[in-house]
Amino acid sequence: MNWQDLQVAAPEIIVLLMACGLLILDLFVSEQRRGLIHLVSLLILALAAIITLRGIPAIDAVTPVMAFGDTYVRDSMGDLLKVFAYLLMAMMLIYSRHYLRQFDMYRSEYYALALFALLGAMVLISAASMITIYLGLELMSLSLYAMVALKRDDKVATEAAMKYFILGSMASGMLLYGMSMIYGATGSLQIHEISQAIANQGSDNMILLLGLVFTVVALAFKFGLVPFHMWVPDVYQGAPAPVTLFISSVPKLAAFAMTIRLLQDSLGGLHGDWQGMLLMVGVLSIALGNLAALAQSNIKRMLAYSTIAHMGFVMLGLLSGTPEGYGASMFYVITYALMSAGAFGVVIFMSSKGIEADNLDDYKGLNQRNPWFAAMFALLLLSLAGVPVLVGFFAKWLVLQAVVNVGMTWLALVAVIFSVIGAFYYLRVIKLMYFDKADIETPISAPSDFRAVLTGNALLVLVLGIFSGPLIAACMAAF
Repeated sequence: MNWQDLQVAAPEIIVLLMACGLLILDLFVSEQRRGLIHLVSLLILALAAIITLRGIPAIDAVTPVMAFGDTYVRDSMGDLLKVFAYLLMAMMLIYSRHYLRQFDMYRSEYYALALFALLGAMVLISAASMITIYLGLELMSLSLYAMVALKRDDKVATEAAMKYFILGSMASGMLLYGMSMIYGATGSLQIHEISQAIANQGSDNMILLLGLVFTVVALAFKFGLVPFHMWVPDVYQGAPAPVTLFISSVPKLAAFAMTIRLLQDSLGGLHGDWQGMLLMVGVLSIALGNLAALAQSNIKRMLAYSTIAHMGFVMLGLLSGTPEGYGASMFYVITYALMSAGAFGVVIFMSSKGIEADNLDDYKGLNQRNPWFAAMFALLLLSLAGVPVLVGFFAKWLVLQAVVNVGMTWLALVAVIFSVIGAFYYLRVIKLMYFDKADIETPISAPSDFRAVLTGNALLVLVLGIFSGPLIAACMAAF
């Protein structure tokens, strides 16, 4: 380890040290001054973002910088994903503060666990070795398990945490088993060395193919893809709303980076094999996710099945195996995370006095109670549905274009058909907000910072739709 290694990993080191310092600070902060923990957490994210944006002059898409014995890589893809991870994390913390006060959960453990989960995601995004991938994945996952179970007296939350932990452990075991087979077939755990070994010896090694199968299964679990999606609806429903927001956003960016590192960077020589696997789970996810969401009466479960469908679209871009497809998937996962954060922000906004507004009927007449945020929620839902002008439309368009360019026009048609079907459950919520009478007509309010961030979050999907060029260019340049 040398000074350059520390410079390359400076964002992770800062988050680690400051998160540990946050735990110590909590010992000296009274209950009445708990807001200081919130402020320090936001400052940590701002500092990490500044360090990441400054970057290193040598970093570009062609010559990424390696560190710690080639187990860590810093490149333009990683830096872009980290910046959006900081942004999503900041949104989540601001949304969370209102929720934690309403539900008597305003404790420093929440902030520390969130920062350690972010650190795990950052390590995962920049992993250049199988070992580093596993370390980042476990740090992120273990923190998320604890966050889901923060409502210790809530049976639903505890059950969700147990399901998440058990199924997550199985997925981690499959990933380790797959990695061990890949190591046995190639003799290395370094991503670039695995790629070279496959290029030299060919792709007919049965052990290598078995390792690929186990790796894809683990990746499908982390994305929540069919048929490894069984944890998604239960965890989304049982977890506190801010934790559900976090699970639906930042870990998806990390899972995308892990998929690129494992499939494209190391197992790119097996593209013909993993393309078929991604095709199967992608189509099944788009179909089942959209159809199952139609039958939901709980908005968190509806958004959970929506997530499954959207992650299926991400797979479509990845299976194309082209730089344009990878860039389209990256753009999709970033914009989906922003839309999902806003949607769950509205769920938090509607929740109060220890009761989450997780039933669709809770959104009846929202336009009568708060017209502005009804409009913001409608904007987010229309973007998730892929309505033109909004960013969700351009995300779908890019992915479908990448699929058509590799000769899979039939796959694009299937995706479009199910997208049209899926638009119904988003429009159903808008119908409830604008055309049904509210059961409770009292106005809804929230702190000024919450209202400002939620408004900015919703308007961002419109701005990124109209001015999507720079972000699309950045995503494409990463590959």
